[in-house]
Amino acid sequence: MNRINRMLLRRVLYRITMIFLTAFIYVIAAAQEKPPGDVDTTNADPYRIMQGHRIAHSKYGEVNIRPYAYLRYLNQLGYASSYVDGFGKTQTVDRRQDIQLNKVSIYFSGWAFDPKLTYFLYVWTSNASQGQSAQVVVAGNFSYNFCRYFKLTGGIMSLPGVRSTEGNYPFWLSVDNRLIADEYMRPSYTSGIQAKGEVTKKLNYTIMLGNNMSTLGVDAGQLDAKLNTLSAGLIYLPTTGEYGMFNGSYGDYDDHQKVATRFGAHFTRSNETRQGQPTSDAFENTTLRVSDGSSIFAPSLFANGVQVEEARDMMVSLDGGAKLKGYALEGEYYWRKIDQFKTTKSDPNASLPFDQLNDNGFQLLASAMIFPKKLQLYTTYSRIYGQYGNPSEVRTGLNFFPFKHTISARINAQLIFMKQCPVGGLAYPYTVGANGTGFNLDFELNF
Repeated sequence: MNRINRMLLRRVLYRITMIFLTAFIYVIAAAQEKPPGDVDTTNADPYRIMQGHRIAHSKYGEVNIRPYAYLRYLNQLGYASSYVDGFGKTQTVDRRQDIQLNKVSIYFSGWAFDPKLTYFLYVWTSNASQGQSAQVVVAGNFSYNFCRYFKLTGGIMSLPGVRSTEGNYPFWLSVDNRLIADEYMRPSYTSGIQAKGEVTKKLNYTIMLGNNMSTLGVDAGQLDAKLNTLSAGLIYLPTTGEYGMFNGSYGDYDDHQKVATRFGAHFTRSNETRQGQPTSDAFENTTLRVSDGSSIFAPSLFANGVQVEEARDMMVSLDGGAKLKGYALEGEYYWRKIDQFKTTKSDPNASLPFDQLNDNGFQLLASAMIFPKKLQLYTTYSRIYGQYGNPSEVRTGLNFFPFKHTISARINAQLIFMKQCPVGGLAYPYTVGANGTGFNLDFELNF
């Protein structure tokens, strides 16, 4: 009997020992694991193009962060030191040669509480414009995606008046600068509401109601109370149903094996006031100009003693393009009318010498990926036909992508052969009145 009891006791002690030993091993193993604070909450690839890095994710939402910046060497010494404007006056050109960390932006994006409710917030700087108004912008927008036919967005965004403001930045042939016809005609960023979506599988629409043509350098007290800036676009993708990454990049880095085509039509109208314009030194300044680069709101520009206080701007653009196996040919035509002028006069007998201003212009872009995903060459031509001059430009350039299979880092070099440039600013490689040759070399990082 005693022997049986001892055997049972041994078995019980053995099982208890094994339980404690197993528990001890489990605790030691658990201690080797990362503490909760070090656990990767993203559960995704660490980097996603145009979203950046996902730094937080839960059932309540998602946070992504993406830095963007580029370094630029700029040489404008090939431009003439002066020019004669459309009114016969000689103007000085401030030519530059410098190195700038030209722009630094930090983007935050994701969704909150419902994947259909998304946000896009950013800090945006123009370091070439240090000390000037609107040199640093903190902005963004919120969107709710009801379905593929209707997405509603509110906040600060670009008016969809030309192809380059559809949301394909920074996937242009050059780094953060447009051809002169596009820059001259386009609307800019403003606060408002936007609706976009599919009409059919290959036809998309965008329509936006905004405060004015450009919110940069303009405070709320400068705005009129009319809320009549309207911009819209229709984009048709007849062959493949797409036109490259991120809303249709320029060029064919994607290396389409079937012909990708697009056709676009855009319309913008806005009543602009002198009070509602950005100051002349506001970075990336977009204002109504005549084709010699003069702002229509400049005092006594068209007649002594006459000040333009308000005017209506109406603009239409039509674009088309095709891509195949690294080659791309793309173009856009613009037509603009400015009318319904309201003026003040110091001389009661003075008046404007016209009822309306009409301009038109176009741009052509040809590019080729000489080595797929590595080296791209391009050439472009742009021209404006205006009542105060017919400016034009030719560009030739290259993009080199140093890292394997990514468009998110590149070296861009381009020569610009400019004639009577009507646009410009410190953030751009060209300036108002430029005649001659300019050069810029950029390193861009979109991470």
